[in-house]
Amino acid sequence: MTSSTAQIAKVALVGDRSPNVVSHTRIPLLLDALAERDRLVLDTYWIPSEDAEAPDAVRGFDAVWVVPGSPYRSEAGVLAAIRTAREDGVPFLGTCGGFQHALLEFARNVCGLPDIAHAENDPDAPDPLLALLACSLEGHEDTVLLAPGSLAHTVIGAERTVERYSCRYGLARHFDTLTAHGLRFGGHDTEGQVRMAELPGHPFFLASLFQPELSGDGSRPHPMVRALARAAVEHAARTERQPV
Repeated sequence: MTSSTAQIAKVALVGDRSPNVVSHTRIPLLLDALAERDRLVLDTYWIPSEDAEAPDAVRGFDAVWVVPGSPYRSEAGVLAAIRTAREDGVPFLGTCGGFQHALLEFARNVCGLPDIAHAENDPDAPDPLLALLACSLEGHEDTVLLAPGSLAHTVIGAERTVERYSCRYGLARHFDTLTAHGLRFGGHDTEGQVRMAELPGHPFFLASLFQPELSGDGSRPHPMVRALARAAVEHAARTERQPV
């Protein structure tokens, strides 16, 4: 039973929900654990990528979580949801496909690269920002090194972590352009490949190529999931305090 002192926030889960995507089946377990362990209650709404194309699809939420499961049915819908969270200062978490599309949205709308593409969605694109990894991470675990002082380091609370992946695409180019426009890469693998990104100055904007949903057995939320929940609750509290 949830405590009467539980803090509640409204969260949009953007993605095409499927019982065949393991991370999707884990999310209800994580929500229960957040409520029981941390008294952080997330009132979640699944928003299919096609529905996310609507201008106000994620407005009014206290956080936006773009979940794994790419290719999404609507790239445009996912990008629109990410842009709203970024521009409106709404806490954001992007995992796996969410990470990839967060970089794509930033490149197009902040870096001025409107023709940049994701090779999974457009395999013939002449300038893909996201391309097939030299070694697929699908079903693998790997070490992630966290940059001191980064949000990723603060949230995870360690200099390195071992995480689970289910992906074949990663950031391929325009590294300097992304960082020159304000994006920070807070996590890399042992060979220096980007595995996490964040946006300094934003209340909470964090994305990872790995899937924190797959950590453990689902009974203990990954620190990134817990951090998103706390950021969402803080956003809800700020919104309540604002004068009408």
